[in-house]
Amino acid sequence: MRHYLLPEGGNFYKANLHTHSIYSDGARTVEEIKRDYMAHGYSVVAFTDHDIMLDHSDLNEPEKFLALTSYEVETNPEPDGKPWNTMPTYHLNFYASRPDETCYPCGNPAYTFGNAPKYVQDYYRGDYVRRYSVEGQNEMIREALDHGFLVSYNHPAWSLQHYPDYAGLEGVTAVEVYNTGSILEGYLLDGDEQVLDDFLYLGKRAYPVAGDDSHSIADCCGGWVQFRAPALTYGDIMHAFAVGDFYASWGPEITALYIEDGILHVDCTDTVAVCLRTDIRLSGNTTAPAGEMLSHCTFDLRGWLEQSRTLGCEERAFFRLTLVGPTGAKALTRGYFADELSGMTF
Repeated sequence: MRHYLLPEGGNFYKANLHTHSIYSDGARTVEEIKRDYMAHGYSVVAFTDHDIMLDHSDLNEPEKFLALTSYEVETNPEPDGKPWNTMPTYHLNFYASRPDETCYPCGNPAYTFGNAPKYVQDYYRGDYVRRYSVEGQNEMIREALDHGFLVSYNHPAWSLQHYPDYAGLEGVTAVEVYNTGSILEGYLLDGDEQVLDDFLYLGKRAYPVAGDDSHSIADCCGGWVQFRAPALTYGDIMHAFAVGDFYASWGPEITALYIEDGILHVDCTDTVAVCLRTDIRLSGNTTAPAGEMLSHCTFDLRGWLEQSRTLGCEERAFFRLTLVGPTGAKALTRGYFADELSGMTF
């Protein structure tokens, strides 16, 4: 029996989940951003202006374009006389479950900067004090989740953060595995898989997202996610985001992903290698012969699943795929955990 990991039905919708406009510190209007992304095949843009959450539903077009209501929050340590560029920082994106959301988790207009103070709404009023610590970030994440928001953890390399800074984060929906703006500035580790794997090895079911963190035309359309959803509606896209019906990419496309009789199948555009990663030393790699490309690949998961069931660790056992395109650009699936396959017999 065939079990689809990306839904069999529905459509793929290309999305950028990290964008800044003139409402905070970006160079383009929201209309210009919509135009630029639609010209490159995008259907979804999350407007994540710093500390300012605005409803841009007026930009929506049925089955053509959808704006997600969202914002980015940043937490810095006390400067203590140090230059800003020497200090680590936490950056989180909060994505609202509905477009006209007026709840503003962790609200405090004192944190706005750039153009954002001019657009502060009445419902932004608050005196929330952000704390630079794992505990402080978990408090903010809990408040966002309690109000129906999804949360991403952004660009750890640019943020000068390391394992102790993020390993204790709880409840994060997604982690950035690719950030175009950071890559262009030279922070190459913001195009890396290690932070995702760290979350997964800790049993934290965070999804990979690739995004632009776009502030201008120069850093747009570099990384994206492909949502698989029934229709281009706010509810359908946010549901796909919440349950992980998408993949992250800055290169290859995945057209199908399913398990049949214990064998994992992936259909894709031209790819030179497909790598299987699991929670144990039981992985795999398929490389195209010289001068050729892969468009379909399989991996036998039966040994991995049998071992995870025998050891009773299905809640922590996972696998995921990395696809490498001809230029070295990648696509990443989320981690799929063994307990999600509990109803399957191989």
